[in-house]
Amino acid sequence: MMLRIEKAVYGGAGLAHQAEGEGTGRAVFVPFTLPGELVEASATESKAGIINAELVQVIEASSDRVKPKCAHFGECGGCHYQHANYKAQLEIKMEILRETLERAGLVKLPEVEVHAGEPWHYRNRIRLRVAKVDGVLRVGYLRRGSNDFLPIEMCPIAAPILWRAAEALLELAETSDAARWMEKITEVEFFTTQDESALQMTVFTQHRVAGFDAFCERLQELLPELVGAGASMLHAEGSRRAERPRVIASWGAEGLSYAVAGEKYWVSRGGFFQVNRFLVDDLVRMVTSGRQGALAWDLYAGVGLFSRALKTSFGEVVAVEAAADDLIKTFKGDGRRAVAATTVEFLRGAVVQRERPELVVMDPPRAGVGAEVCTLLGRVAAKEIVYVSCDPVTLARDLKALVDFGYQIKELHMVDMFPQTFHQETVVVLDCP
Repeated sequence: MMLRIEKAVYGGAGLAHQAEGEGTGRAVFVPFTLPGELVEASATESKAGIINAELVQVIEASSDRVKPKCAHFGECGGCHYQHANYKAQLEIKMEILRETLERAGLVKLPEVEVHAGEPWHYRNRIRLRVAKVDGVLRVGYLRRGSNDFLPIEMCPIAAPILWRAAEALLELAETSDAARWMEKITEVEFFTTQDESALQMTVFTQHRVAGFDAFCERLQELLPELVGAGASMLHAEGSRRAERPRVIASWGAEGLSYAVAGEKYWVSRGGFFQVNRFLVDDLVRMVTSGRQGALAWDLYAGVGLFSRALKTSFGEVVAVEAAADDLIKTFKGDGRRAVAATTVEFLRGAVVQRERPELVVMDPPRAGVGAEVCTLLGRVAAKEIVYVSCDPVTLARDLKALVDFGYQIKELHMVDMFPQTFHQETVVVLDCP
């Protein structure tokens, strides 16, 4: 098919419409294309009036097209926009955000403010597959659109120390005393601080192996920044039944102290933390700066990234998190309350008690907050809500519900926490007149 790409859509593809032949007018989605380009594409799947296609060649290229920085771009499933210059990436994401919100019925939106940082080497965490290829141990990701292993030789969106850690692990595999551990590892995760001064590692295996301490000490000789490591089993021994990873060994520190905006946060090994090491400070300031009052709620609080900053200007901060082990240990003292509960459970109780905070901050997972949380927040009628979202589709759904309950959208920020990919972070400020 010859196609003229009309626009980029959420998910990384370009949208065109079939201009001739059977099925004229059907929507066609082509990855690795840019708005305005004339391309040749080949259909790979057709269903419900939609065609998914693969790019064959670019006939008329956009002026925004650039050479990808990574040798694996296109094969690897991790990045989607390396073929576009960074300014174009930001414009694409901003337009997708605005269109997604408008499609949900949200009108009179404020101007989208764009916040960006360094577009390379930003990730503080990566998780790699480990497998033998032609008898040689390699690390890698999955091939795009499949579960096939893709061995890699670089990852330019990762902090340099993370790739250096992967190389050290492979170097260790060549020594006989570490071979028995390396032979059993199927995946490995590395997590580092903003300044790359400390590193945590988690290895995943399907079998128990002795000598984990000696293995980690050997790795630390090659990688002095390594301060702690753990081993988790992906499957039950003697069974093919998948289970949640189970910790079977630990060495060194159990986590990292991560500095953000003048505060230090303890992040346990494997715990969630914002992935962009260059923009976390800006994100915290965007959410918390200039806000004050008697009571603030931080829902889906995680390790308390926003809670700690809010305490400087609120009399009481309540941090709510279902998996609250780290939060309970670190967020305590006068005016600080950590609650181990889901957001729905907490809000149900708060509505009964008729509590009304000046500020509600919420940073939910990709699924968003959902209908019941929106309904409960409608009853709470907080003076201000700051909604941090990593998915514009679920954000649009939730914002429409909150607006219907009387909230008004006051500020709209697109924060590019995931350069080179279609993912984006959004910060929305709402008030309740």
